[in-house]
Amino acid sequence: MSGALKRLSNLAAHFVSSSSSPTAPDSPNGAEFAHHYHKHQLSPTLFLPRAAAIEPDAEAIYHVTANKKILRRNYQEAADRARGLAYYLKKHNFKRVGILCPNTPAFLESIFGIAAAGAVNVAVNYRLKPEDIAYIFEHSEAEVIIVDAEFVHLLDSFRHNHPNIPFIVDTDTDATEGELSGPFDFAVLEGLQHDTASGSQGWADLEAQTPDEDSLLALAYTSGTTAKPKGVEFTHRGAYLAALANVIESGLNYSQGRCSYLWTLPMFHAMGWTFPWAVTAVRGTHYCLRKIDYPVIWKMLKEEGITHFNAAPTVNTLLCNAKEAERLPNPVRVTVAASPPTAHLFETMDNLNLKAVHVYGLTETYGPITKGYHMPIWESLETKEKYGRMARQGHGHITSLPVRVIKTDLPEGEIVDVEKNGKEIGEIAFLGNICAKGYYKDPDATRKLYAGGVQHSGDLAVWHPDGAVQILDRAKDIIISGGENISSLALESMLVTHPDILEAACVAVADSHWGERPKAYITIKEGKSLKGEDVIEWAKHASGISKFMVPREVEVVGELPKTSTGKLQKNVLREWARGGSRE
Repeated sequence: MSGALKRLSNLAAHFVSSSSSPTAPDSPNGAEFAHHYHKHQLSPTLFLPRAAAIEPDAEAIYHVTANKKILRRNYQEAADRARGLAYYLKKHNFKRVGILCPNTPAFLESIFGIAAAGAVNVAVNYRLKPEDIAYIFEHSEAEVIIVDAEFVHLLDSFRHNHPNIPFIVDTDTDATEGELSGPFDFAVLEGLQHDTASGSQGWADLEAQTPDEDSLLALAYTSGTTAKPKGVEFTHRGAYLAALANVIESGLNYSQGRCSYLWTLPMFHAMGWTFPWAVTAVRGTHYCLRKIDYPVIWKMLKEEGITHFNAAPTVNTLLCNAKEAERLPNPVRVTVAASPPTAHLFETMDNLNLKAVHVYGLTETYGPITKGYHMPIWESLETKEKYGRMARQGHGHITSLPVRVIKTDLPEGEIVDVEKNGKEIGEIAFLGNICAKGYYKDPDATRKLYAGGVQHSGDLAVWHPDGAVQILDRAKDIIISGGENISSLALESMLVTHPDILEAACVAVADSHWGERPKAYITIKEGKSLKGEDVIEWAKHASGISKFMVPREVEVVGELPKTSTGKLQKNVLREWARGGSRE
């Protein structure tokens, strides 16, 4: 038997329970047999051993390590390391495993290894305050933490309060054993040795296929900018179906060669929008990045044949305005989400051969759950209209149910759709497979999230006649001036069409006459000079911005406040507008 065939045989053996002998199909109880075999429990963990069995020598990982070495691993090596970690966790009976790492091979391997051990992963944003990191690991009941050597100090207070919880430190070098390797590599080796000592069962004695697809796979915590972070419950089934949707909607099953996916999106952000599993499902190459570095990203785009990456609009804006930016010879598909993009950004990206795929979602929807499907007829539209339609949030993903927009002026729990006229404003709501199970240990918040039997987004939108939804704002970000509703997103979209403006953010400020009025904060492109009053004059006379929307104040700042995942922090801007501290 060939090596690949043996691996497939071993993997297939895992699907059949050895503890039961189902009735044969031609027996009187053949229906019972069919019930046992006509389906399997869904888990995206299966994608890694499957990839290793089908194409073991395919390149799974490319990474420049912390010690500045190029590391390459094929799918067999990656699967073996995930398997080793799984056996280590099983040996020590760890069931809740924290991750505090940048986008490294260890993070990627841990996602699969933790699940294969029947455990739950708790990946945490290393840009949070140490007290928030400690809160998350305490709230999630983490029993062990996999932490990158660069971030061990962020756990000082957690260690002080929980001295018995061990850390597995990843040194992120190119060595897997010996002097340059570290505790993470030792854990992998110990696990592989444990597998050997236990009879070399390999993946067959792990949970590549979960016993219960509705059980927890991960806890993905929200950023907690205005309250304590909430633990969003990801299930095996939800992650599997979200990953398959992303394969389709982002075009990862690249027809002209292997998908080469660049990790600009943090893996901790809603589990990397499920792309650790999605890219693995198509046996693509994960190009891991420890941090966002625009010259490095452009170098990789030009030299490594990158085919896909994901990034928030702010990251794409800065990437497009980097001095290294130039039109690429081959198109790169860029999945854009995290906050609504502007039509101007999409036009800029297109000119660089960065082909935007706009998706929208929440941590509570495993990341993307809608897509702005590009229609061929749009190519005949005027440029502004074409890119404006591309920037809509669109329709529900293929493994979800259609997205809805519901009225907001009804009692809680009463669900009525708005008119599909592109004018009536309502709240985006979701249903279906890729809605998270709820919030961990927070039944009240879960009830509110699903009030009326739909998942609430908190985002205000209109519903167009073609069924596409388009976000106008978060409810708290709508500016009501003299009875007129001003979408801060719409105003920002128009301001960034000024040739010298890099980014714009608008918030409401108090006004004695109008109640509220918009104030804009802007950043300027490198090498350009611009004053606030110049922008106001341009907005009044040359921009096409409606008179009632023109801000009376435009403040030029060095940098806009953003969350660790690239979203504008409107709460911080509102505090600035009230004269609050800018430290």
